[in-house]
Amino acid sequence: MKKMRDFLIIIFTVFCGSYIMKAQDVFLTIPENNIFNRTEFTSVPTRVMTNANRTNWDYGFFLLGPIAPTFTSLSGQTFTHTSSAFTLPSSTLLWQLESMGGQLPATGISGFLPGFQSFSTSPLKWFEPPTISFGGGFSRGNINFIFKIPAAQFAANTYRAGNYSMDITQNYNDFTPRNFKTILVIPSFTRWVTTSLTKYIEVSSLNDYRNTGTRVFSLDNTEIAHTVDFNFWAKAASTNVQFTSSKGVPGTRSIASIKLGSSGSALTTKALSASFQNFSPANFSVGAGNRSSFIPELYISSEDFKNNFFEAGIYTFELNFNAANTDNSINSFQNTAVQLKVVPRSEITIPSSGRNVNFNFNTAAHYTNGQSQIIANQILLSNNESFELYVKSDENYFKKGGLQTDINSNILQIGLDGSSLDIPLSKTPQKILFNGAPVLDRGLNVRYTIPSAGAQSLVGKENTTYAINVYYSFTAI
Repeated sequence: MKKMRDFLIIIFTVFCGSYIMKAQDVFLTIPENNIFNRTEFTSVPTRVMTNANRTNWDYGFFLLGPIAPTFTSLSGQTFTHTSSAFTLPSSTLLWQLESMGGQLPATGISGFLPGFQSFSTSPLKWFEPPTISFGGGFSRGNINFIFKIPAAQFAANTYRAGNYSMDITQNYNDFTPRNFKTILVIPSFTRWVTTSLTKYIEVSSLNDYRNTGTRVFSLDNTEIAHTVDFNFWAKAASTNVQFTSSKGVPGTRSIASIKLGSSGSALTTKALSASFQNFSPANFSVGAGNRSSFIPELYISSEDFKNNFFEAGIYTFELNFNAANTDNSINSFQNTAVQLKVVPRSEITIPSSGRNVNFNFNTAAHYTNGQSQIIANQILLSNNESFELYVKSDENYFKKGGLQTDINSNILQIGLDGSSLDIPLSKTPQKILFNGAPVLDRGLNVRYTIPSAGAQSLVGKENTTYAINVYYSFTAI
């Protein structure tokens, strides 16, 4: 009876030992920052196996030397995504023994610790025991390893959110577990790599408004790191573009006159609104290096650009972007403030055909009644500020052959067709157009008059040519 009791105790003890040494997979959670920044991942010492009993290596028959402990992949040369067909090469993960029972095994004579290596379908030694038995053994306890993913692996491979698994076996029966899975846990995220928080655009030429093509403004390269597929959403923070003129006068423009798209086919072109819209024609899929890049662009038609963004001043609006995964459970926001500055510019052009205005006095009626003529579109003016137009002469008297005469410049009066105002010409600038609104390439018909009193003052003057130069100028208001 006593022998039977001892036998039962032995069976119970073995049973409990098997329960304690239950197999446990190795989970390695890869931090988001390592994937985002493509920097090397190094784990803390991680328990892979447990040794409860042994202190020495196995030896082969007939003194063939110690048997090195090994790892062998049972599932090929790749880590396989547990919920899809995506894989990672075995080279993505490196490992090296860190300790056995809290310290490295004795190396004694000719024993050594191999460097970092990756799993293979062939057995790989994770420690080289000493070649003779008295070279030393190891301590009982946890068998810990250090794991690494080199920075170059993050740049070269695709790390999709989820778990990547590889089945591993090892060759020492007393180390548990004998078989286990090494699992790489990849977090779900989208994050902006570029941080273009402001975009400054300057328009400094009136020719930009004469161009009949759509105006395109780049918002510069956008790069997003992600482990999930995502869509690119965008909106304007307001329905209006805020405007402050060069003179400090506030105003607004409709945001709908601006469209958002991209160079290439990365984004669908749509008019901006104050509500989020999905600008992705298709999902941005996770690819090698875990980054997607594209160049958002703003588009304004030539008519809208000329009608809404011609006046000198500063136009500002804010864009709100969101890189969201396909079910909108993961969002990454970024705002970009856009400032469009239109520099004050003005031009006065007189075509060559209108540069000379000639009055011929060769009849009595010319001297009695005076003369008047209108030069159609003599002045072509552009000004992106509110303005006034002035006229003056270079001298207060007409000249003959370059020499001053006694014919006063004020016998000539100048006005604009459609206006009743005629200004006697003098060396002092005088206003002939009041409160002009910003305008591009406006043609003015100029009226030149020598009234009867001025014409009669020419009686008795030498028959020759008298000339004076006329100048036109702007003043912004």
